[in-house]
Amino acid sequence: MIKKLNKIISPKYLIIVLISLMLLFFILNQILPPESFEKFTIIFLIFLIIILISFLFLLIQKRKKELEEIKTLIKKIRNNEIEKSDDIILSESLKNLEEEIVTMYNSWKNIIINMKKLEQVRTEFLGNVSHELRTPIFTIQGYLETLLDGALEDKNVNKTFLKKAIHHTNNLNTLLNDLIDISMIESGQMRMSFRYFNIHEYLKNLISEFKLQAESKGLKLFLHSVNEKLEVFGDKNRLKQVMNNLITNAIKYTEKGNIEIGVIEEGNSVIIYVQDTGIGISEEDLPRIFERFYRVDKDRSRELGGTGLGLAIVKHILEAHESRIFVESKVNIGSKFYFRLKK
Repeated sequence: MIKKLNKIISPKYLIIVLISLMLLFFILNQILPPESFEKFTIIFLIFLIIILISFLFLLIQKRKKELEEIKTLIKKIRNNEIEKSDDIILSESLKNLEEEIVTMYNSWKNIIINMKKLEQVRTEFLGNVSHELRTPIFTIQGYLETLLDGALEDKNVNKTFLKKAIHHTNNLNTLLNDLIDISMIESGQMRMSFRYFNIHEYLKNLISEFKLQAESKGLKLFLHSVNEKLEVFGDKNRLKQVMNNLITNAIKYTEKGNIEIGVIEEGNSVIIYVQDTGIGISEEDLPRIFERFYRVDKDRSRELGGTGLGLAIVKHILEAHESRIFVESKVNIGSKFYFRLKK
């Protein structure tokens, strides 16, 4: 019945009816005498008015039913009675609107899902931040209280406790700086300054900064042969954060052997790598090492001053360069971190 009604009150059908009546009117005008035609004209006009009024009435009724149908569907969506987009069904005349509502519903569902994920991430992040801040603060507090309780006068331990307190203070400062960095990166507030620069001189200067630190552990830190005229495109300051983190980690987790830094040219890009002969990372931990606050060895990482944010910052900075960080590692053999830059 509804389909027949939709067909009857469709504009196309009305036009056909009106054209047919006009043709009939024209034919009768030709064959009827003037007196009879005048009477017919009056009857015809009355009939035409009735048709138009009927059409408007049926059109209004149809629109009311369609509006009621739409209101019912919206109410179901608002009350979470729709579980999936396939449950959104409207009559044939409202198919275009149905498609728009399905698109809006799917978009809305995705927004809700993402908001829940963000809320979970935010909760976990705040929990991790609280824990990471609490650890050095409590440690510093413990050393200071011990000193105030009498250890300050004990020359055998007072300097040791003060040095440890300073060490944890530095760790806390590093953590706060990393938190600021990752907050700026993820909120889009970190400005990048891209330009071409000589990668050979850049890495050479970096190695000179870490040479003494590596040698103090008996490690050999060296730069593999690099094209002295090679230039790459990127933000020098942010890439220095990347390299500082990778080289620092390599030195921290390598007890003997060497740390190699190198550049491999491939077409319109280069691969920059940091390779060590350290303790390596297990296959189980590899997929998660770029997550915030994830540590392979939590106790050792904290002891060495790690914040658990370094590799997450590396990941974000390289993504801003339209690049990715990769890692290959084997336990007790070593690790290799590498990424691409345009040249």
